[in-house]
This record gives sequence, structure tokens and C-alpha cells, in this order.
Amino acid sequence: PAFRRFQREFLLGYLPALAADWLQGPLLFQLLQSRGFLRSQIAALYSCGFASNVAFGLVSGLFVDRLGRKKSCLLSSGLCSVSCLLQLSRDFLALAAGRVLAGLGTSLLFSAFESWYVHEHLERHDFPAEWIPDTFSRVGLWNSGLAVAAGLVAQLLAEGLVLGPVAPFLVAVPFLVLSGVFAGKNWDENYGKSRPCGKACGEGLRGLVSDPRALLLGLVQALVESILLIFAFLWTPVLEPHGIPLGIAFSGFTAAGAAGSALFRRGVSGRLRLQPL
Repeated sequence: PAFRRFQREFLLGYLPALAADWLQGPLLFQLLQSRGFLRSQIAALYSCGFASNVAFGLVSGLFVDRLGRKKSCLLSSGLCSVSCLLQLSRDFLALAAGRVLAGLGTSLLFSAFESWYVHEHLERHDFPAEWIPDTFSRVGLWNSGLAVAAGLVAQLLAEGLVLGPVAPFLVAVPFLVLSGVFAGKNWDENYGKSRPCGKACGEGLRGLVSDPRALLLGLVQALVESILLIFAFLWTPVLEPHGIPLGIAFSGFTAAGAAGSALFRRGVSGRLRLQPL
């Protein structure tokens, strides 16, 4: 019972932030296009978000450990909230700043929350390490459902409110506030080991150089992520001229991704006993 209560507290703080993140995905290109920007300018705005995410991702682990994981979770919610509000602007520089903040907030979203949970699970509550996958499997299940629902909700908001494609961004803000308030009131702070940035990066580089398999895996993952980011930019201008509702298309993409993950797990652990290459 104590573990279930702790698990529930984590999910109630984490899932609203994930829901807000998914709400910002379906109509971003359409929103920027409605502001009158050229496709090259929209590509530059997308690149601002991707670049800030990648650059900060190199040091996000050290930053979270030093600042505190709970504070980092609150900072993530704050940065993403400001980013959503900046989407109301028609100024290119303001929108670029919003994409940079979104990249920083997303980097914290997918590092600080899970780091906080693992530390609390093992160090403060002393629960068995074997129970950690149960929590993250629940996160994965809920995350898939939220992704599918986000596309439908974003489409309904854009069509039902006079604000148009900016509406999902504004609706995401209360979810981020809810996540921050709940975590701020119910979570304890914890910290990681403080290490110099140069030393940590050096250890990572030596690990890649010393193990060719790790380097190869990183290269393959980088190529896959590159394809996904290109797809994230191109799918809207390809589908929009055909009159396909973008939110529903987004839900279809995420539902297919969830189905693929389920089939993979079944293939690896079921009767087929497939082995990943």
C-alpha cells in the first residue's frame, strides 16, 4: 500500500506535464503558418527548439543533480508554460525564444522527473529495485493514451474555440501549473552527486571510444531520431492540402506507435522469442 501511494503521487505530478507536452505537438506547424511565416522561417523555429534540447541535454543530468530534482521539475513546468504563452505573439524573435524555452523544458521533463522518482524509490523509501519497471510501464501506458487523446483534444479545441491553433498551447498551461503545484506541495527534494562538467563529459566520451558497440548504438539512435525530427516537420505541410484534420492524423500516428511498441514487447517476450538486432 505504501508503494502504491508513492507511485500514485508520482503519476499525479508527472502525467499532467506529459499531457501538456503532447498537446503542443499536433498544430505547431499550422500555428506558425497562420502567423504568416515562410516554410524556411518555420524550419528555423523548429531548429531553435531542437538545438536547445540537444545542447542542454549534454549537461541536463549535471544541472538537475546540482539544482535539485524537484526544483528542476518545477523549472520544467515554468519554462514550458512561458513557451506556450509566447505562442500568442506574432514576433519571430519571441516565437524563437519560445521554442528555445520549450527545448529546455522538454529536456528537463524527460530527465528530472524520472531521476527524482528513482532516487525516492530506492533511497528514501527503500522499495525493491524490481518494482521500478512497474511504475515506468504504467507511465508508458498512460503516456500512449495521453498522446492519442492529445491529438483529438487539440483538434476539438482548434475548431471549437475562436483562438484557432493556438488554443491547445493555452490549454496546456493549466496542466503544467497543476503538475508544478502538485509536485511542489507533495514531493520532497533530492540531489545527485556533484561532479565537474568536464569530468562527466570526459567519462562519457571515453566510454563511447572504448566500446564500439556503444558508439554504433549511439550513431544508429541519432539517425533514427533525425528521421523522426524531419518527419515531425514535414507531415503537416504534406497532409494539410488534402484537408485531413491534423489532430486526428496525429492521434493516428501515436496510436500506431503504441501498437508497434506493444507488438515488439509481445514478439520479444512471447512465443516468438524474437531478438532485437
